[in-house]
Amino acid sequence: MNAAGVVGEALQGVSVDSDEALVRLARQGDFGAFERLFERHRVMVFRIAYRMTGRRDDAEDITQDAFLKAYQNLHRYRDEARFTTWLVRIVTNLATDRARMAHRRHSLEQQEAGGALDWMTVGTTREDPSENIEREQMAKLVRSALAELPAHHRLMIVLRDLEERDYQEIADVLGTTVGGAKLRVLRARRALRDKVNQMLEKTP
Repeated sequence: MNAAGVVGEALQGVSVDSDEALVRLARQGDFGAFERLFERHRVMVFRIAYRMTGRRDDAEDITQDAFLKAYQNLHRYRDEARFTTWLVRIVTNLATDRARMAHRRHSLEQQEAGGALDWMTVGTTREDPSENIEREQMAKLVRSALAELPAHHRLMIVLRDLEERDYQEIADVLGTTVGGAKLRVLRARRALRDKVNQMLEKTP
């Protein structure tokens, strides 16, 4: 059986446009298939990298590096795991390394963090004309606090509260149990709350 026949047999019962099908084609040397994977998931990869580093240039570099590393290591991808989970693991490792190097950077150019972190601000504003201003101030404070967290805590907030990944996928990314993932998220949230409280105490 020729290569096309082998691929066709392997793809029986799998959508020809699925990630799994495209990965198998890419393994056979079809770079166009990998380009489709890039186009499909590059926004997600960039978003994670950007939320981890807070810098567009860093996020763009990490996005390119993540897909390059994925392409070079397709032979190591295990089909029983979702391709997106494997890809998220790659980008989070790269972004965590970059974030650790830039830990002293205090600015996150992140517009959506406030709305995604409602669990931090519920009940903290009063129903009065200054409510919107207070919400904006709290969102800015949370973004600043997030930027100052250690990279391993920031990663948990990004994956669970900003990217809204389920605990099973976070566990797969980290190589731990669901319970372990929940514990890490809990610790990260507590660290973020503590950081916010510290900043509030310093606010005149």
